[in-house]
Amino acid sequence: MKYWLSSLAWVWATAGVCAQPPVQNSNLNAVLFYQLLLGELSVQAGEPSSGFAIILDAARKTKDEALFQRATELALQSRSGEAALQAARSWKSSLPDSKEANRYILQILLALNRIDEAGRALKASIASLPLQEQSAAIGSIPRVFGRLQDKNLAAKVVEQALVTAIQNPETAATAWTTIGRMKRDAGEIQPAAEAARAGYAANGKAPGPIMLALSLMNVVPSEVQPMISQYMAGDALPDLRLGYARTLIDLDQMQPALAQLNQLTKQHPNFAQGWLFLGLLQSDLSQVLLSEQSLKQYIKLVDQAKDADQSGGLSEAYLALSQMAQKQGKWTQADEWLARIPPNADPLKVASRRAALLAQQGRKSDGLKILEQVKVNNPQEARLKALALSQWLREDKQITAALTTIEQALAQFPTDTDLQSELAMLCEKLGRFDQMESLLRGIMKVKPNDAHAFNALGYSLADRKIRLDEARELILKAVQLAPRDPFIQDSLGWLEYRVGNLAEAIRILEAAFKARPDAEIAAHLGEVYWQSGQKDKAGTIWREGLMLKSDNDTLLETLKQFNFRP
Repeated sequence: MKYWLSSLAWVWATAGVCAQPPVQNSNLNAVLFYQLLLGELSVQAGEPSSGFAIILDAARKTKDEALFQRATELALQSRSGEAALQAARSWKSSLPDSKEANRYILQILLALNRIDEAGRALKASIASLPLQEQSAAIGSIPRVFGRLQDKNLAAKVVEQALVTAIQNPETAATAWTTIGRMKRDAGEIQPAAEAARAGYAANGKAPGPIMLALSLMNVVPSEVQPMISQYMAGDALPDLRLGYARTLIDLDQMQPALAQLNQLTKQHPNFAQGWLFLGLLQSDLSQVLLSEQSLKQYIKLVDQAKDADQSGGLSEAYLALSQMAQKQGKWTQADEWLARIPPNADPLKVASRRAALLAQQGRKSDGLKILEQVKVNNPQEARLKALALSQWLREDKQITAALTTIEQALAQFPTDTDLQSELAMLCEKLGRFDQMESLLRGIMKVKPNDAHAFNALGYSLADRKIRLDEARELILKAVQLAPRDPFIQDSLGWLEYRVGNLAEAIRILEAAFKARPDAEIAAHLGEVYWQSGQKDKAGTIWREGLMLKSDNDTLLETLKQFNFRP
């Protein structure tokens, strides 16, 4: 029976379905043969329901899995969920050990939104699998149930289906991870964290609970940090330690992230991705020599492995090396690094770096031309190009040209908050403060968790020494949303300076500069030092800022204001 499709090949060929090799002998008897022929001809004649009934009857008589599958799929093609469920259940009844029958029943029940029944089918399906296959099946559940609209009900049903699995030491960690993922996606954050801890307690070496915990760090850090720290204290899997470092970077915890990446490259020196992220972070923290060493080690490992999948990482490494060479005035070397970028790299990123390199050499028109000539293939690329052009023009103090670029892009993408944010920055440069505030408040309304919109408006008010109480509310809201962001801390320190709390301003700004050495933070910290009578410290920090970015507008204006010559 399993070769019945081959036996019917001549029928489908004459019906115009496909061309097949000559018919092979099969074990079809004449009656069954003509029954299948009639069923398939009914389908070809546009009567799939008749064909379904005929083929399902043949499947029941022969108990052939391929026929059951064909009948079920015909019902699905006819958009008859109930008929498909009937066929799949008949399939399961005739062949109790069929994994495919279980899979079809589950998916059909979910499509029919019969979630409770799907939960019972899920539990039975997992129980029918060999123990060594159960964890993989359990791990795939969030992908299967993720399409359901009622996330809370889906999480509840899955948890009930996995009651037995969480009691088995072989499957407990995976089951708790799946429960936690479902709870997290339903917005049940506390239960998700509890599930992560339960999974970790069940198996301290399983990666699933740690991955789940990392995804919760930005919302309930105190709930998951202890288990993550305990796991990372040992020889963690390199991918997990890298994931932890990346999570810390996203949370603006740069120094802890640096420590994790240093430990990763020490424990797993041949893990190329560790060197890449270490080098990029070191570059961001202005650790130029260390960054160059790390990125060159990454490139060496990728070259040795001949790993084509690393082309994106290579692009980032070469871009970072080029940028560092540029900062040191090594134009030729910077251009050589750019020339090594793989041909499939993001053309806009490469063009932006080339444009910046040319601009610093006094060839601004050539740099702008390179950006303008980047070809875009879709609306998303067009939006990103507009942002890149505006930012380049803004850095070059061509504010009016930048404004035109962004306004044209907003005409095409009027609700894009990135474009609105860029327009707000340009409005501030032009002194259009009312328009800037309107834009930022619009972003806050659409994206109430956007810390940078609150911070931008709060900083602007503080910098202009107006509505300082309101500025404090805005900045503190930004701090609440992103408590470790050094640039938001910089705004808070600047506010304290504006209201006369010099000691508190110094404390906050010193911590911000330590977390993220940046020219603008250096400008602010130096000014507070100067005004508090610590002029030597001010000079030192300003010189450091110039080394970080010698053309930073805020820093240069501050030096001019205090008539300081480095």
